[in-house]
Amino acid sequence: MGTTQRRRPELAAFLRSRRARVTPADVGMPPGLRRRTPGLRREEVAQLSGVGVTWYTWLEQGRPINASPQVLDAVARTLRLDAPEREHLYHLAEVPFAPDPESAGSAVRDVGREVQGIIDALDPRPAVIYNARYDVLATNGAYRDVFGFSGRARPEGVPNVLWALFTVAEEHCPLMFRDEELPVMVATLRAAYGRHAGEPVWEDFIRGLSAASPLFTRLWESGDVARPGRRVKGFRHADVGELRMTSVSLSINGMPECRIVVYTPADQETERRAAQLHEKSRSLLGTGS
Repeated sequence: MGTTQRRRPELAAFLRSRRARVTPADVGMPPGLRRRTPGLRREEVAQLSGVGVTWYTWLEQGRPINASPQVLDAVARTLRLDAPEREHLYHLAEVPFAPDPESAGSAVRDVGREVQGIIDALDPRPAVIYNARYDVLATNGAYRDVFGFSGRARPEGVPNVLWALFTVAEEHCPLMFRDEELPVMVATLRAAYGRHAGEPVWEDFIRGLSAASPLFTRLWESGDVARPGRRVKGFRHADVGELRMTSVSLSINGMPECRIVVYTPADQETERRAAQLHEKSRSLLGTGS
């Protein structure tokens, strides 16, 4: 059975279940005559959504009809769907999903005590939480020890790794293999951008970084895309020299498009140097320096 044939019955069941939980009172309608089933009638959903009764009936029956984003949004509002339900509706109807315009561009700012506790517990492994634009949402002590990232901010005041790497002089860039790593980061950014093209926050970000860095502009115009993944990266540290770290990205449920990136020493020498940094940092904390 093809994808469409599988999704249409699921779409029909989903719409029926969502319709059954919405009462006339929920949408400002009188209860009317006694109802055989709970919730709204099909014709009421159609009327409130501004679509034809026959069209909505066919949609709820799982017939192979086309639906526009505007119509799906109207149905979603009538059925009082939340964000995950709205996205689910789009996928079942085989329509490319677009974020709710009211929430487009919104971003997680506070990772919460529990998630912060998780990355703190990873110490002495450096760990950071990024969103899809590489904004730095949280770090642990080991990350700050190794990378010394003080949070070079983009114009909006948000600490951002791409701004830090693309607006620093090449000789001061902490990446050892800058010409290899920066293209991968930009390609990862572009893959995420595909889900947000046209959103003001994203467009302003790309425009601003392009104006600040000709190198970013050139890499962005290449059109390359990539996904976050495991990589071995080299870094320079002023106190201990070169560090080779394996980075692993972990998704976080409840924080869309955010990820924990954990760095593990890739060799014994890096392990020794990272431990040296860790001890130095703990010593400074102990002396109050």
